[in-house]
Amino acid sequence: MAIDMDLKGRYEEIRDRISHAAVRAGRDSSEVTVIAVTKTLPHERVRAAFDLGIREVGENRVQELIDKKIALPDLPLRWHLIGHLQRNKVKQVLGEVVLIHSVDSVHLVARIAEVAAGAGAASPVDVLVQVNTSSETTKFGVEPAAARTLAEAILARPALRLRGLMTLGPLTDDGTAIRASFRLLRRTREDLGDLLPASAILSMGMSGDFEIAVEEGATHVRIGTALFGPRD
Repeated sequence: MAIDMDLKGRYEEIRDRISHAAVRAGRDSSEVTVIAVTKTLPHERVRAAFDLGIREVGENRVQELIDKKIALPDLPLRWHLIGHLQRNKVKQVLGEVVLIHSVDSVHLVARIAEVAAGAGAASPVDVLVQVNTSSETTKFGVEPAAARTLAEAILARPALRLRGLMTLGPLTDDGTAIRASFRLLRRTREDLGDLLPASAILSMGMSGDFEIAVEEGATHVRIGTALFGPRD
């Protein structure tokens, strides 16, 4: 398949911007994983991204993720669920993703553990605690002060494995507010250092704010529009 040169150019620009942001923060850009967010895009766009070397793909909705996996059985992609997970969708998504970014309640923890145990999963389900660091009522996630309780609930379930934390930046152009949100997630990771793995994931930053996220310690950035262009 011919390389999509527009997509290639955008991807190279994103990697350059990540590299510069990492330098500003005294980091190595190899520490930052780009998750290509393919929400609403046809599966052909996922294949085009694969042809550029992208292997990490994120979807917001369980059914769309499964549909794309079915359409692309030949591609060894690592799929991430980055959107809100309803308890009645847990059975559908387990075994289909490498990481669930959006665990936001003890009830969801219990449901994932129940389904995983019932399915006789060979290995624990990797999850992140979603933290609401912007205090926006429209966003899912626990308040930073409640992150420890949720992390402990995950650790109490052998069927789950806590890998780190996730947040969504505030919906604003105010760079100071965005930075404060990401900095709060980093501080939360530090506060939970006794519960998290040494290589704890910080999933934060999207198309409009990923450079700030990298400067503040993001290990995974979730990028859609900046990579694929505006959705129709």
